[in-house]
Amino acid sequence: MKKLFLFVSLLFLIQISLGQENARPKVGLVLSGGGAKGLAHIGVLKVVDSLGIKVDYIAGTSMGAVVGGLYASGYNAKQLDSIFSSVDIDALLQDYTPRDSKSFYEKRNDEIYALSLPFNKFKLGLPSGLSKGLYNFNLLSTLTQHVSHVRDFSELPIPFLCIGTDAETGEKVVLDNGVLAKCIIASGALPTLYSPVEINGRLLIDGGVVDNYPVEELRARGVDIIIGVDVQDGLKSSEELKEVTAVLSQINNFSMIEKMEGKQKATDIYIKPEIKGFSVVDFEKGKEIIEIGKQKAKEFSNELIKYSYPEKIQRDKVVIQDSIYIKEVSFNKLENYTRAYILGKLKFKRNIKISKAQFLKGISNLNATQNFSAINYSFEQVDDGENLVLELKENPNNTFLKFGLHYDDLFKSGILLNYTKKKLLVKNDVVSLDVILGDNIRYNFDYYLDNGFYWSLGFNSKLTTFNKNISAGIARDLNINSSINTLNIDFLDLSNQAYLQTIFAQKFSIGGGLEFKFLRLKSETLQNTNSIFESSNYLSFFGFLKYDSFDKKYFPKSGWSFNSEMRYFAYSSDYNNNFERFSIAKADFSFVQPVVKNTTFKLQSEGGFSIGERGVSYFDFILGGYGFQQVNNIKPFFGYNFLSLTGESYLKLSLTADYQFYKKHHFNIIANFANIGNNIFDTLDTWFINPKYSGYAIGYGMETVIGPVEIKHSWSPETKNHYTWFSVGFWF
Repeated sequence: MKKLFLFVSLLFLIQISLGQENARPKVGLVLSGGGAKGLAHIGVLKVVDSLGIKVDYIAGTSMGAVVGGLYASGYNAKQLDSIFSSVDIDALLQDYTPRDSKSFYEKRNDEIYALSLPFNKFKLGLPSGLSKGLYNFNLLSTLTQHVSHVRDFSELPIPFLCIGTDAETGEKVVLDNGVLAKCIIASGALPTLYSPVEINGRLLIDGGVVDNYPVEELRARGVDIIIGVDVQDGLKSSEELKEVTAVLSQINNFSMIEKMEGKQKATDIYIKPEIKGFSVVDFEKGKEIIEIGKQKAKEFSNELIKYSYPEKIQRDKVVIQDSIYIKEVSFNKLENYTRAYILGKLKFKRNIKISKAQFLKGISNLNATQNFSAINYSFEQVDDGENLVLELKENPNNTFLKFGLHYDDLFKSGILLNYTKKKLLVKNDVVSLDVILGDNIRYNFDYYLDNGFYWSLGFNSKLTTFNKNISAGIARDLNINSSINTLNIDFLDLSNQAYLQTIFAQKFSIGGGLEFKFLRLKSETLQNTNSIFESSNYLSFFGFLKYDSFDKKYFPKSGWSFNSEMRYFAYSSDYNNNFERFSIAKADFSFVQPVVKNTTFKLQSEGGFSIGERGVSYFDFILGGYGFQQVNNIKPFFGYNFLSLTGESYLKLSLTADYQFYKKHHFNIIANFANIGNNIFDTLDTWFINPKYSGYAIGYGMETVIGPVEIKHSWSPETKNHYTWFSVGFWF
């Protein structure tokens, strides 16, 4: 009887407890869009967490979808604060691809053009957005890896939905199932800034276009109490509409302001942080915006605390996985790219455990090809790993017009026009033609067949011309007989290469080929004598080994590079009747390391020498000047004018300290030392212990959309000469 009484009492207590649970109002949270202003949501969530409020459903749009989706996946507000404090703001707003994900060919093409536009059927086009948003998708995919198998958002730790807009019909699309990261990205695909996202056959853009505050969706799901956070602006004045982001925000606000009165009335606790004056891209002011949201939420503490959970629930920290076991890799059927090509770019295969960093680098490798207009992926959980499912959309644009401009004191001014076409003859190939118009006519033609880990084939044809004064001493070094103090030289180099290359140890590019070159030097300065000093054809065979991990080519902050070449000259038409077969070996090593905040140190060492007796001096190493694209063995050297020092062998050391005193603005100090001459490596003291030549420079540089803009002032203690050089735009 006693046991029966205890059993009945226990059932009664359980019924009371369940009744109390059922009596607790269902609390919903609605978060509006607003770009960077949406970081105020995190501040509000900090107060929600501190009061122990259990949220039962979340609805968000755009930035509200980002914050709300991550919170729904299990993150607490403190973690969200930490996450957004460490985000790379520039990468967030641009289609950022790490430089080390690009092949040497892709690096070269991405670092000489200021503008690239689709060119199909003889019509110029525009990209559908400035960014595919892959960096954002990678970030959100990583952050939601722990719920990557969830397809029904009602099964998340907190049920969730977000809003997208059908770009074709303008209809509102409620996203409450699918791949969480992809749905969040679609909800925030701000038109013109980010490309639309395809989900279930529909192209979706920012949900704020149709519903930036989806309070009705929460009511429809049986929520009793709604806490709403609204970071939308009112209409801006004409003085405030000076930026494209402000105009886009204004367009969204037209329809929403009319609806907000009713939406506000449907909200039980309406929190509107005072963030007027912040723009949708002010992510660098995130700390300030989060604090504003927190302080505003505290004003509602008495109302919020009514919905605190009795046990003051604590949200556990989400632990992000640092590795993935890939059981299988699958992707949709592609018209132009094979499975071997995709896996070759990913650099990982099935049944392999890789770090998250390796995985993201593989995705970046695919993006760097620019062969895909959209790259999405998801994971399907299996017993002992994950199946990776890729969604790849081939870029419909395979023809481009590209443009650039440059000025330096050697080649002078140049405007670059480029025509690029992919898949010209076969899959995986690309053809590119640069035509440079200006003071010196030049061109560069490339055909490249990219086979990834397999041997890739390339063909290059390049014409280089320039005109420069050289001293009588340099003329003699080049076997030009002249009694004139200064000689004006016209230089022409036409080179044609065919080569093979592949990837070695997943890092190095190794290859070799042959080159047929026509070289001509002449001068109009000399009268009544032969003005042509060289007019010969040369056939050479070469091999190379390259590595480059710099984070960027201009003003790098980290990484190292190595470039070496061995070349054998086997034949010449021998204009001067003095050719003998010879070889040239050269190598260049650079290392960049940050030392203190905003300050980096770069060490560069390079050298070269010839092997064999020969009378051809036009392939000697020539030092001097700065800011130009190197040709043959003509190389920069501070403290001496262009084409000032020559020799069959040389060794150079350069030390640079670069200080970024403001965003994209640099001040640098450079010292370089060199020995150059004939057979300098025969004795130790002539090439290593006592450098014969030295030079120093101070400079200012600015990163711009057309490339670096630099001014350098240099001098040499040996000559006491001073030189100031200007360089504008990417080097080509």
